Parts: sequence; C-alpha cells; structure tokens
Amino acid sequence: MTQYKYPSVLTIAGFDGSGGAGIQADIKTISALGCYATSVLTALPVQNTMGVRNIFPIPVQAVSEQIESILDDIFPDAIKIGMVHTPELVETIVETLAKYKKVPIVFDPVMVATSGHRLIEEETIQTIIEKLFPISDIITPNMDEAAILANMEVKTLDDMKIAGENIKKLGCKHILLKGGHQTTEKIISLFYSDNDDFQTFESLKLNTKNTHGSGCTLSSAIASFIAQGKSMKEAVALAQNYVSEAILAGSDVKTGKGNGPLNHFFNPQKLIKNELV
Repeated sequence: MTQYKYPSVLTIAGFDGSGGAGIQADIKTISALGCYATSVLTALPVQNTMGVRNIFPIPVQAVSEQIESILDDIFPDAIKIGMVHTPELVETIVETLAKYKKVPIVFDPVMVATSGHRLIEEETIQTIIEKLFPISDIITPNMDEAAILANMEVKTLDDMKIAGENIKKLGCKHILLKGGHQTTEKIISLFYSDNDDFQTFESLKLNTKNTHGSGCTLSSAIASFIAQGKSMKEAVALAQNYVSEAILAGSDVKTGKGNGPLNHFFNPQKLIKNELV
C-alpha cells in the first residue's frame, strides 16, 4: 500500500490566548496552507487584542525537551522561530537544534507587539545576533525591530534601505524587512538574498486595525512554502500575497476591542500528501 507524508512545519514561539498571533497564528497559517503543524511553546504572554498584560516564562528545560520530543518523532521540513525573549532561551534552542539534521529556519525576531509593547529583554538581542542569526535561513523584522537591530530610527523607505544593509552585515543569509508600519498608500517591503540580490514587494495599505499577528503569519507562511519545496524567493513572494489576502479578508470583521486578527482561512488548502519513497 502506498504511504504518504504531510509537509511538516514546526513553530517554536510564544502563546496568544486571543488567537491572533504567536503559536496560534502559526498553527492556523501552517494548516491553512496545507501543511502539518507541530509546536513548541517558549513563553506565556498574557495578552488580548488590546495588548500584552504580562509574560510568564517557560523553563528552558521544558523548551529543550519539547523540541527533542517533536524532532525525534515528526521531523519537520521547515522550522519557524518566533518569540525568544531571554539569552538562556536562545542558547537552549540553538544547542538543542544542533543535535539534529539542519532544516530551513525562518526566524521572526519578535521584539515589539502590534500594540507597541516591547516583548524582549535588552541583553537578549546580542545573543540572538551571535547564536540565532547564523543558523537562520531568513529573518523577517518589521520596521520597529529593524530599528532595534540596526540601532537607528526607521521611519521611511530610505531608512529601511540603510537599516537593511546594516542588518545584513550582522551575518544574515536572507532578510525580509517588512514595511507594514509605513504611513504611505503603498506598503513596500525589502528582500535581501544571500547572493546580494535585492527585491521589493508592494501592496496597498488597507484601512483596518485587524493586523494583529501579521508578522507571525508571514514568517509561518514562508516556512510553509519552503516545506512545500519552494525556493526562498518564491516562498517570500507567496507568503506576502497570502498575508495581504488574509488581512483583506478580515478587514471588515470586529474581533475584540483592539487590533483584530487576520482571516487565516480565507482560502484553506487540504493537507498536502507527498508519496513516501
């Protein structure tokens, strides 16, 4: 009898009980794009659409054992890493993953929530640059996160271009610098590849507050398309389109009193079945 395998994506990320961001957004995205989602919880933020109220840590041993449990059983085709808010957590994730065969890693450097709340400890940033950047195949900072990484103000497209070049010097293979916080009619994101190719992605800015979890969704979408066998450039382009459509589909829906979620299931795909060889 022929046997099959689902393309599998592991998300290593924080919690969002309101369902719009973090590990919940990741699982929704991965599932909507026809892949099988597994997950490792790194932190327990107490949050809703209006903001983050508190963050409770998960013991690093628990994080390490979660990763081992999944990789020993359902080995992923791609990994998305989101909220890692302490140096110890960064080191634990990197050391645990090093025990296994390398798979593509998408790192979304979650530092600032959509609501503007800072989510990361200052001393963690250097550890991320030193330990996590080298094993990541692409990082996906927004403008606020790019400002932190590049140590400069990032308000305009020209600022983004300078910041992108500065971040690339930190040793990143690919960078997608997201322009969602731009105030212009068109949003422009910048993609830097490992062979010095440079590409822009444009989309219309929608008049909606329902963008909670858009960064989590984008990075998970990139990981999902990589798991399906797409090239990095294809994965980024397809993921950008998916997020734009998800924002549009959810733009007229009220969920919560603050920044509402995307509509991840505007066009859900059936789980992809690849024949085992």
